[in-house]
Amino acid sequence: MSAPQPSLIPRPVLFWTGVALICAGVAEHLWMFIDAAPMHFDMSTMGMSPLMWAAMILIAVGVVAAGLALVRPAGTGHTVDLPPAPLTTAKRRRLVAVLSFALMVDQMKPATLAFVSPGMRDEFHLSASQVAWLPTVALTGTVVGSLVWGRAADRIGRRATILIASLLFLGTTVCGAMPSFSGNLIMCAMMGMAAGGMLPVVYALMTESLPPGRRAAIMVLQAGLTTTGGYMAASGLAALLVPLAGWRMLWFAQLPLVLMLIALNRWIPESAAFTAGMTRPERVPASALFQRPHMARTLVVSAYALAWGLVYWGFIIFLPGLLAASGNHGMSAATLLFISSLLSIPTCAAAAWLYTRWSAKGTMVVYGALTVTALLALAGIGTNGSRPLILTAVMLLFAGSAGVIALLGPYTAEVYPTAIRGTAGGWAAAVGKSGGAFGPPLIALLLSGPGGMRTAAVFVAIPMAVAATAVAARGTNPQKAHVPHGSTPLETELDALLHSEPLPAPEK
Repeated sequence: MSAPQPSLIPRPVLFWTGVALICAGVAEHLWMFIDAAPMHFDMSTMGMSPLMWAAMILIAVGVVAAGLALVRPAGTGHTVDLPPAPLTTAKRRRLVAVLSFALMVDQMKPATLAFVSPGMRDEFHLSASQVAWLPTVALTGTVVGSLVWGRAADRIGRRATILIASLLFLGTTVCGAMPSFSGNLIMCAMMGMAAGGMLPVVYALMTESLPPGRRAAIMVLQAGLTTTGGYMAASGLAALLVPLAGWRMLWFAQLPLVLMLIALNRWIPESAAFTAGMTRPERVPASALFQRPHMARTLVVSAYALAWGLVYWGFIIFLPGLLAASGNHGMSAATLLFISSLLSIPTCAAAAWLYTRWSAKGTMVVYGALTVTALLALAGIGTNGSRPLILTAVMLLFAGSAGVIALLGPYTAEVYPTAIRGTAGGWAAAVGKSGGAFGPPLIALLLSGPGGMRTAAVFVAIPMAVAATAVAARGTNPQKAHVPHGSTPLETELDALLHSEPLPAPEK
């Protein structure tokens, strides 16, 4: 006799009521934005009206209500003796499609920061050091979100955590209507918390839902394409919408995508391995990441993540402004970056192939070295070099950094056991985003000093070189040989629950 399947949402009426409240609050802010059209969408002279404050309260109440509706009451999970049925092939394909869409939306949010910063600087009359607070605050939010939601994924479940992050995405689209720079900072910090919670949880769910023999290639390809796709979408929208409706429209343009993600939630099942382990009385502490046998891999993952964070959030985020300032490339900065990100897509496919057919850690070293090479090339060329050289160097930089992040998430999910997989993924994501939290003001300082972009490029190349060396010296390849032929993901994960590496003592 099979186990009865629990409802996808424990309290559906409360959940959809919360979603409706969030939508009502966002709609009011969208109306205020549309009302500013005669002023060329410049809202800097407007204050927060009582109606906008009421809308903010609606959004907060809606997020809390819908979030509570997703937390399943204690005692309703499955047991190891009576596990849920494994996913069919069709359901796995739908899961991959929906989670890929979720990752693309997730990547669009922080990538948009690079394209709203120039317009925000003009509207609020900010200096370069002042506008650098925007990515700093937003990425600090992602650090907090990665730690909180990664741990939550090991407590309340993968599916519930993904949906809560989606609710925060929905609420924070009101960034586009904030009339003050301080209001933008607050809302972008909350947006960062949502973005930080999506990546590690998606990779944990993918690892526990796909066949062991195929998941590595699928996850690496998914990670790389969604990262590149998110940046492409953000740069493409910037090239199309900013000339028409200004920088604020970039936030509201993401509203239908987030609504679509929430509507697709029925195709996101809970991890069978997670629900099977819910009845275990012990809870593995987060400190297990820094105890044997996990300490060495945690340090290697941390170095790789931090180096990528400095490159992507500390350096690439300044590229639109740097390229636009030079103005000798024959195309807009957004168009150049869009083309560069588009041409980096084949490298993600190559990363997936190398990761599964050759060596996981060897592939990580190769893409780290490619990123270092591109940075050193940019340092040698400078922003005033010829268009072909600039385009080639930027394309290599996108290819290398896209490969690094494509490999980091799946690698982290595969080398840690189920009980701390979400926590480990959250830690890796937090470390990567922390590079962006302190990187932007540091890079802004370097850009204003001698050498400008050349100095900044060399500065961020050094940590990546150190990280690639650490992976080569102490990295490990995920174990695949022990997976029995024909095993389902659930069977493999349940076996891991009983035969995994020893973990530190559980929390009291």
